[in-house]
Formats: sequence, structure tokens, C-alpha cells
Amino acid sequence: MTPQEYDAMTPEQQKAHDEAERKREKEEQASLPYTWSQQLDSVEITVPVPQGTRGRDLSIEIRKKKIKVSLKGKDPIFEGEMPKEIKEEESTWTIEDSNTIMIHLEKLNKNEWWPHVVTHHPKIDTTKIVPENSKLSDLDGETRAMVEKMMFDNRQKQMGRPTSDQLQQQELMAKLAASNPGLDLSGSKKD
Repeated sequence: MTPQEYDAMTPEQQKAHDEAERKREKEEQASLPYTWSQQLDSVEITVPVPQGTRGRDLSIEIRKKKIKVSLKGKDPIFEGEMPKEIKEEESTWTIEDSNTIMIHLEKLNKNEWWPHVVTHHPKIDTTKIVPENSKLSDLDGETRAMVEKMMFDNRQKQMGRPTSDQLQQQELMAKLAASNPGLDLSGSKKD
């Protein structure tokens, strides 16, 4: 379905469509030999294995764009090409409670949602992902400054006051008027 077709639906039709898609997605994901979740910066994969499994019983290959997980001497539990590249040196795996493999994949591009872990597995609808709230302190300096500016501007608009850009424009106009007393600025645009 195209975004235009979806937008043409009534809210009730959209809700029914979304519920049917979530159900289908959940069933497809449940059929995979692992469960997975993601943040913007990483993918976490949980793979159940027979009780008593130890690290030496496993063969796990994590490459820039490929992954293979298997018990030594057996067919792979899963393998394939990943949809995006990862940072190999920052991606890890561990075995927990002798029955679960925990795989951490560090995304190379930290601003994209993955539709699946390997490209031949069923996709999820990444447009429906609701990210966890992050703290301003978690953001890099440039992103944090941009978010703080947006928050300030929103507060200013709600109170009927000028935004940071409008304040900056007013300040520039005042300086221009002060340095050019004979200049008529009455026809200039003010926001």
C-alpha cells in the first residue's frame, strides 16, 4: 500500500489496517529463530540454544554486513546479509545461562531503523516505530543545541513571544538603526 492510499483511508480504516499489520508482523517475527529489538544506534538479538551450550560449542561470525550463528557441526540457526553495515569492532556476543546467545550489533549509521536483521527475513514497518525518549545529555553537542533551540522557540510561540530567529532579526535591525541614524527602516519587514 502506498502512503497516498493509506492517507486516503478513514481513521477507522487506518486503525483496522494498522492492527492487521501489527498482527501479521508479530506472527512473522515469532516464527524467526531469534527475537530482536533496536535503538537508533544498535540492534540486540536473543537466540535460544540448547541448555548447557558453551561458547566453544558455537560458531558465530559477525561481519560488516553479514551474520552467521550456528552450533558447531550443525546447520546455521540463521545467517544472511544485514540490511545495513555495522561496526564490527564494537559488535559483540555473549552466552547467558548456558541457553541464550545475546548479540549486540553497533550500527554504522546511527540514524536509521532496520526493517529486519537479515534481508531475507520478514520486514517490520519502520514508520510505526516509536523511539524511547532520550535525555538531552545523551545527545551530541550540535544535536543538543538544535533541540534546545527548537524547545525554546516552541515555548516562545506558545507564550506569543518572538522566536530566537525573530529576536536575532530584531537585534540586527536595532543595531543597524543605531549605526545609521538617518536610515528609514519603517518599510522593512518585521516578524
